[in-house]
Amino acid sequence: MSKRAVLEVIALDVEDAIAAQAGGADRLEVITDIAADGLTPPTGTVTAIRAAVDIPMRVMLRLADGFAAGDPDRLVGLAHELRGAGADQFVLGFLDPHGEVDVYAVERIAAALDGCPWTFHRAIDHAADRDALRKQLDGLPGLDTYLTAGAATGVDDGLPTLLAEAARRGDPGYEQQVLVGGGLRLDHLPQLLAASLDAFHIGGAARPQGWDGPVCPAAVAQWRKVLDAG
Repeated sequence: MSKRAVLEVIALDVEDAIAAQAGGADRLEVITDIAADGLTPPTGTVTAIRAAVDIPMRVMLRLADGFAAGDPDRLVGLAHELRGAGADQFVLGFLDPHGEVDVYAVERIAAALDGCPWTFHRAIDHAADRDALRKQLDGLPGLDTYLTAGAATGVDDGLPTLLAEAARRGDPGYEQQVLVGGGLRLDHLPQLLAASLDAFHIGGAARPQGWDGPVCPAAVAQWRKVLDAG
């Protein structure tokens, strides 16, 4: 029996979360401020979503647009606050000015998560050396997923990288699940599924009215149907 592919949907609020779950999402990425590509949401939003749905949610830890950590102490404080609000999975990822992973910031925040599962987000697509980044973070507690399009410009350009990295699953630094997202379309799925990629992340694709509109259960259900058929 084939394993069900993971479908993660971005949620900005309770209404998004309810709609995503109704459409068949397996997990939420909870953020605020999509104009900045997703920042840490208010604690109240996390509490309300946790009370409204029963699927897992991963909460963004990010203070500003870009991939600099900013204030690691503040991020550690937010991590503790959000864990107190019911969050037990997270999303983070930081680079230094040279495009190398900010190991200090990532390790500090990972320590504050105390083993909670977390995703290293699309900062990997902007790294100077994505292979080196993976190997530097190998074995870090809780890191179980990389959210990536394979390229900073999206899946269209990153597809060869995604397929190459999928073939390395299990190598040192490549044990984590690849969560494909960033310009992902339904027509990408057959090739990705054929390469045994089994986790997918959508934001705008779940919102037919654009980011000013809500998540649409029917749009999510369409993705669910295609993934299940694949």
